[in-house]
Amino acid sequence: MNLIEFATILTCKQLSLSASNLRDRDVLSKSDPMAIIYSRKRDGSLEEIGRTEVILNSLNPVWVVKHTVTYQFETVQPLVFQVYDIDTQFHNIPVKMLKLDEQQFLGEATCTLSEIVTRSSRSLTLNLDHREKRGTHSQKLGEITILAEESIGSKTIVEMVFRCSDLENKDLFSKSDPFLLISRIAESGEHIPICKTEVRKNDLNPTWKPVVLSLQQVGSKARSSLLHNLVLEITHISLLLSCSLIENPLTIECFNFNSNGKHDLIGKIVKSLSDLEKLHHNQLGEHFFLSTAVGHDYHNKVLKGQMFVEKFSESTRRTFLDYIAGGCELNFMVAIDFTASNGNPRLPDSLHYIDPSGRPNAYQRAIMEVGEVLQFYDSDKHFPAWGFGARPIDGPVSHCFNLNGSTQHSEVEGIQGIMSAYFSALYNVSLAGPTLFGPVINTAALIASQSITHNQQKYFILLIITDGVITDLQETKDAIVKASDLPLSILIVGVGGADFKEMEILDADKGERLESSTGRIASRDIVQFVPMRDVQSGDISIVQSLLAELPTQFLSYMQMREGSTTS
Repeated sequence: MNLIEFATILTCKQLSLSASNLRDRDVLSKSDPMAIIYSRKRDGSLEEIGRTEVILNSLNPVWVVKHTVTYQFETVQPLVFQVYDIDTQFHNIPVKMLKLDEQQFLGEATCTLSEIVTRSSRSLTLNLDHREKRGTHSQKLGEITILAEESIGSKTIVEMVFRCSDLENKDLFSKSDPFLLISRIAESGEHIPICKTEVRKNDLNPTWKPVVLSLQQVGSKARSSLLHNLVLEITHISLLLSCSLIENPLTIECFNFNSNGKHDLIGKIVKSLSDLEKLHHNQLGEHFFLSTAVGHDYHNKVLKGQMFVEKFSESTRRTFLDYIAGGCELNFMVAIDFTASNGNPRLPDSLHYIDPSGRPNAYQRAIMEVGEVLQFYDSDKHFPAWGFGARPIDGPVSHCFNLNGSTQHSEVEGIQGIMSAYFSALYNVSLAGPTLFGPVINTAALIASQSITHNQQKYFILLIITDGVITDLQETKDAIVKASDLPLSILIVGVGGADFKEMEILDADKGERLESSTGRIASRDIVQFVPMRDVQSGDISIVQSLLAELPTQFLSYMQMREGSTTS
């Protein structure tokens, strides 16, 4: 099952606005300001998120009305804030009905949501500018401050242990290899996968490892959402719901795992989170069912197999953004495949070809799209960058060389620094082979290990971009299993038309966790793989496909580390 098919963990952020030193546009009194929040789409157009109330006679307004935005780690979310002075004749008109071309423009500011939430104060102050003259200092228009507060539903988690009995056997020569897939049902009726258990081999009465879900993922829990997400806005004598109040049903499907990816559906159950809590409390089982077509209708056939909830506990944990606001940084690293199978970089059919028109090749695209998301979480923006599978000038083939040509250090400055070093390397190395991942992963793991030794609050993300089949599969597995104890995640982008079946093996989403040559099992899933051709023509960008699981991997490390220090 592809990560692309999985839902990301979404976090509701409530934005509060205030401003200071606004321009006075009124003759007999001070300005009457109102602020508007927009999101900027990919095409540059603005989509309005909401408006504040109008504050009368103030150049330093603190607006009461808050607006909720959904934070998504894997996307860059540009925001635009505009402030207007509302003319007296329009004060009795609802703010949503106000025509902005009839009001006086006081200033505009832009930022990304990541720039706000990565600050320890979770607030950001921006200078207000003219729309036409942004960046000039001809006249000060004041400042606007944005505060982002996280919904408590993002912090509340539910831990469950599922057990099944009398499952149907789908295999001929052995018993079924079952796993559970949990999905929430969106308002549109679409099933959005949010969690999957491990595969239990040869077992018709399996008990899986604990499943941990946040209430935000699930779509909230009835009594919890009423308790936490109901906000009474006295100013407007209205009730605002910061996140979903309605408890979404969950679909729990039991599959028999097949290595070809075509898993057999054993049965399914549809229950809300409260229903699952009741099953645990009453120590009752729920029978699976299968929908079968009877004429034009569907009939649910109740099966012998049952599911039990052995454990159900609700608690509050630190979120991904709690750690980031607490000073933890994400450090970006990149490793680029320079093997000969990429083709001569000077020819247009090469995957490394630099188009004179400025159109980025697949390697450049992956670097820019991943880098532009991760750069906000790294304060110094110094990124280690390596190449592998090439022969530097007057040297043997290297499977981990510094992209900048230095023999001393691997870091470059900013995303543009990676792009410049990549361009330079194309003309200073000879493409060779074979394709080995082990040396690069071990180098990244050494840096991650040293950060622990120096007690640094850092988590590392290694982006590997490759066009071919790796020839050191077992060595790569060993390196990944060893690195699974470290603050490190590995993102792999496959470019070109090669057979990436071995890459799928490295990604634990496709089956079981990796095992080293000594029999050691990876302590957690740290690899995410996506072939660029699978997503380049669809709605989901390569960044979303790669980064969607990263906050979960980050939290799994933090919880593993904190568990080891308290035990």
